[in-house]
Amino acid sequence: MASALNPYLNFSGNCEEAFNFYKSVFGGEFLVVMRFSDSPPEYAPAEHEKNKVMHVALPIGKGSILMGSDVPEHMGGTVTNGTNFAIAITADSEADADKLYSSLSAGGNASMPMAKQFWGSYFGMLTDKFGVSWMVSYDPQRG
Repeated sequence: MASALNPYLNFSGNCEEAFNFYKSVFGGEFLVVMRFSDSPPEYAPAEHEKNKVMHVALPIGKGSILMGSDVPEHMGGTVTNGTNFAIAITADSEADADKLYSSLSAGGNASMPMAKQFWGSYFGMLTDKFGVSWMVSYDPQRG
């Protein structure tokens, strides 16, 4: 059985900007930031892609790691603003949920404001300024 589930996000050249934004929202320090220029010669990227992010990891919450990279042009780029996934994050309190929602939605699209829902959670949805969909919740029954 798996011991952890860690979202991995792909970007088209703005991974560093996105992860600096996520770091400003969640705090913490990057576990690693590798650039394509760190690759061995046989995997050398195009000159204009050398400084792009090959891999970055940011711990979030209790045991989760948000990871990402820029997708090199030779790998076909990325599809943005898809609706086939969202990152669900659970806050420790309503106040924390409001702060996460407000921070993540800055410059993005706040599609469902934070509110108490019929299933008992305090919940909202948004798409951040990088096209990543988020579901923010706090469940008072979980404390």
